[in-house]
Amino acid sequence: MNANTVIAVCATVIALGSLWISYTQARATESHNRQTVRPLLKIRRIKNYANQETGLQIINAGLGPAIITESVVSLDGKIIGQWNLDTYHKVVAVAALPIEPYVYTAFSGTTILVGQTSFLLHLDDYVDEEHDWFWKLISQRIDIEIHYESLYGGEDYRVELPPLS
Repeated sequence: MNANTVIAVCATVIALGSLWISYTQARATESHNRQTVRPLLKIRRIKNYANQETGLQIINAGLGPAIITESVVSLDGKIIGQWNLDTYHKVVAVAALPIEPYVYTAFSGTTILVGQTSFLLHLDDYVDEEHDWFWKLISQRIDIEIHYESLYGGEDYRVELPPLS
């Protein structure tokens, strides 16, 4: 084996090693970039907060916008549908609500921006004696599950209304 062959083999090994390092570094960078725009949705119940607002609130506490891919609403354990206006009207009719609460729909394709806070369902002037039916609705009867993803797509993150402790 002459010197030229040894040099060629060494150069090939170095080139392949460099290619492998570049590939793994690109994968690590992509993984890091995905984490830097990861959304984090939370749903919580609010009662008598700031001017007596009461309802179900969704918050994006993550670092990137959340794109909703699917939402599922159940009332009394039965699936009603996706959280859109049709489902909202079904909930109002099935639950026989005396007044219609304010609504923010979260259907497929809806984007929740970083830091955005919205009420999915709420009453502005909540009074315990008059609106106890509403608190029972959001604390005992209705369940909401939302599937979402980041700008990269394909993650299928999920958030659901937690049970009251």
